[in-house]
Amino acid sequence: MNDQFSRREALRAVISAGAMALIKPARASGSETPIPFPSTPVEISVFSISPRTVRITIRPIKDGSLMPLPSDGALVREEWTEQVARVRSLSASRTVRSGDLKIRLSLQPLTIRIERKDGEVVQELSVDQEKGEVAFRIADGLLLGLGQGGPQFDRRGHEDAMSSGQGGFHLGTHGARVPIQFLIGTTGWGMFIHAPLGSFDLTGKQGRLRADGSAMPLDVFVIGATEPTEILGEYARTTGFPEMPPLWSLGYQQSHRTLGTPEEILEEAHIFREKKLPCDAMIYLGTGFCPNGWNTDNGEFTWNARAFPDPPKAIEQLHDEHFKVALHVVLEGRRLTGSVSDPCTASPLPTGRTADRRWPPDRQVSCYWPAHKPLADLGIDGWWPDQGDGLDAPSRLARNRMYFDGQQLYRPNL
Repeated sequence: MNDQFSRREALRAVISAGAMALIKPARASGSETPIPFPSTPVEISVFSISPRTVRITIRPIKDGSLMPLPSDGALVREEWTEQVARVRSLSASRTVRSGDLKIRLSLQPLTIRIERKDGEVVQELSVDQEKGEVAFRIADGLLLGLGQGGPQFDRRGHEDAMSSGQGGFHLGTHGARVPIQFLIGTTGWGMFIHAPLGSFDLTGKQGRLRADGSAMPLDVFVIGATEPTEILGEYARTTGFPEMPPLWSLGYQQSHRTLGTPEEILEEAHIFREKKLPCDAMIYLGTGFCPNGWNTDNGEFTWNARAFPDPPKAIEQLHDEHFKVALHVVLEGRRLTGSVSDPCTASPLPTGRTADRRWPPDRQVSCYWPAHKPLADLGIDGWWPDQGDGLDAPSRLARNRMYFDGQQLYRPNL
């Protein structure tokens, strides 16, 4: 038994040494040189997320340090320790394994080819830093994904600016655009490009992501699977599984375009119950979007006395009728950063106003979310966040997280 144990341990040591040889950056020699991109050295890292999913990053090296990857809350984990390769120099092609996938690296141009065990190509990426483009294989079949809105359902043959909001494709029938840089090929692959952000061109034989700025750093997750449930499961493993919404939010919700007197507001709620019409929530629009809303103006959190002279009493009466109450909230800024648990280091909100439509572009979630607390303390059950079209992608995600995480702080388990 001791001899058998020793041989097993020796085998483990050999395998471990081989793995570390892959992970250790290769030194430039007569045959291998640092990878220029196009003139800056880069490091290519390969991480095994699961047997079907591999994460590939390309990051420039400056003064011996790697350019950081975006930290925007889009990933379940910002760092994966399952690194199977780290390459800083390359001459001929090199192949590494990650679960059921093989990743082949080659130069001129720098190309990353992901294959299955049988050699079938899953995806092939190449990066043109001068043009700020990432080219990728789209093969045959339908191209699905890229988020809500836009041409339905096949994305092939279209260009998509990935702009969020209501200025998109056939708004009246297809709804607003909510872009996500996640593509599914029906030939058996999925791909989430975490960075860089940009526009997609799917009109040619290759797909192209044209970065909004630099194509570096690149951070992409490639999924090699044939079943839609497998691909979506792998995507959720990377970005997080959805939370179950509260049961009441799945029912009918009555939204009000404009409000009348306090008596009329409560009378409408009574009619729903008297006529036994199913309704779980009352949503009240803000003033500015309608002549007479729940608040005094867009972006403010002060109650409009013409509609709600006694907010605590009105909310109590609505709750007694078994309604949840949701309020329309407008955000006019351009950027929103951080989380509800961060300390507030920005300047205070303007005197005399709970919020300001003209607040500076670096507004922090931790400074803005507390403006909601007095309303949550009164019993407000939900929020309708509106008018975030001007926010960039990280700010939109920060805003969504704010309303989920913040509500857990003030009124969990609704």
